[in-house]
Amino acid sequence: MTAQASVLDDRRCDLGEGPLWHPARGQLFWFDINRGQLLSRNDEGPLSWDFGGPVSAAGWLDEGHLLVASDRALLRFSIKDGSTEPVVALEADDPRTRSNDGRADPWGGFWIGTMGRQAEPGLGAIWRYHRGELRRMFSGITISNAISFAPDGSHACFADTRRRMIWRVALTGADGWPAGDPQPFVDLGPAGLNPDGAVMDAEGTLWVALWGDGSVTGFCPDGQRRERLALPSPHVSCPAFGGEGFGTLYATTACEGLGAAALEAHPQAGMTFTVATGLRGQAEHRVVL
Repeated sequence: MTAQASVLDDRRCDLGEGPLWHPARGQLFWFDINRGQLLSRNDEGPLSWDFGGPVSAAGWLDEGHLLVASDRALLRFSIKDGSTEPVVALEADDPRTRSNDGRADPWGGFWIGTMGRQAEPGLGAIWRYHRGELRRMFSGITISNAISFAPDGSHACFADTRRRMIWRVALTGADGWPAGDPQPFVDLGPAGLNPDGAVMDAEGTLWVALWGDGSVTGFCPDGQRRERLALPSPHVSCPAFGGEGFGTLYATTACEGLGAAALEAHPQAGMTFTVATGLRGQAEHRVVL
């Protein structure tokens, strides 16, 4: 289907990513990874904060603070004054990598994926920060993406964009750590599609941004494709639910990798969109430090 997409913010991100609807503030935050910026809007207009290096994903801590994933650490960030405090180092001993996709889980943990700065094969991993412990759960990943959680907490999903594969892993009910090995969930290799960021709705449908396809596409809990929401930008990078009743789908996009002709053909590439869908999402979980 053709989505009812509207521009939320017309700043053209080089690599827009990591949209987060802050449920306590009723406000969307997102990133331009390559420019090292956190972006948002309020009633007075656009907002931005510069970090001096790549930042990619966030979770909310309280009304005034976010947990922000930088290239070297997880940071406690003050929305009011822009100050940061280190929480834990993240692959700080490997200058080849940076953070990428991330999301909070139902237990208050924060899952964060890493990748090589030049997408070097196998350099990335999926980590979880939970109540003071940062633990590597899965390694050998090239481009970590699609971290998302079932509404009943039964499982998580994640992807390796380079392998065009989305996995699903069962979670323990007590504390949310993986229970067993990840299992293939959606193989997009035969279709030549590239899974980027993703989010699950209240029914457990996984909505995946497909890089290069100009869409957010839904996959039902049984892995069957549900529908395709088209957006006016080739590189759609990550969706998020928010707004009243979590009924609005937001989507970040990117200009990265688009030549002059493609940018001319897609003048809204890199902008951030709202999409009218009639879906109902989940509230983003709060991170517990």
